[in-house]
Amino acid sequence: MARIDLSAQGEAGDNVCAFLDMLAFAEGTILYGGDDGYNVLVGGKTFDNYEKHPKVYVPLTRYKVTSSAAGRYQFLWKTWQALALKLNLPDFGPVSQDRAAIELIRERKALLDVREGNIIAAIQKCRQIWASLPGAGYGQREHKMTDLLREYSKAGGM
Repeated sequence: MARIDLSAQGEAGDNVCAFLDMLAFAEGTILYGGDDGYNVLVGGKTFDNYEKHPKVYVPLTRYKVTSSAAGRYQFLWKTWQALALKLNLPDFGPVSQDRAAIELIRERKALLDVREGNIIAAIQKCRQIWASLPGAGYGQREHKMTDLLREYSKAGGM
């Protein structure tokens, strides 16, 4: 589950946390590690220090790329550096990762859609960020919209 506390935002906060949980499902990070995916490197190995982004480059021979993706939402090192600076994030811990993911959603102009429960629209706006979303077009595994909507609902989204 997302670690950020959005309870002051009521139902809209629940939708945001459910969307974050759906993203973690889509990225596959919740399947690895023992910390809801927050400590997962691309490919499934884990790291044990949240002081900073691990900046480990992992070859993904299946996709013929090398990636620095890490954490619950699979932030690339370069992306993380920009977000950490912009948001003044103190570390690569769970709450910082949640805050950064929300910022990426906001930058895609999808946060209002998430808050209002327009999840299909939000997913479509965010697919250029997360390769696992339908229609991303990165040549990687993409989830079906129906599976994502099911996970969003399971996570408490409305």
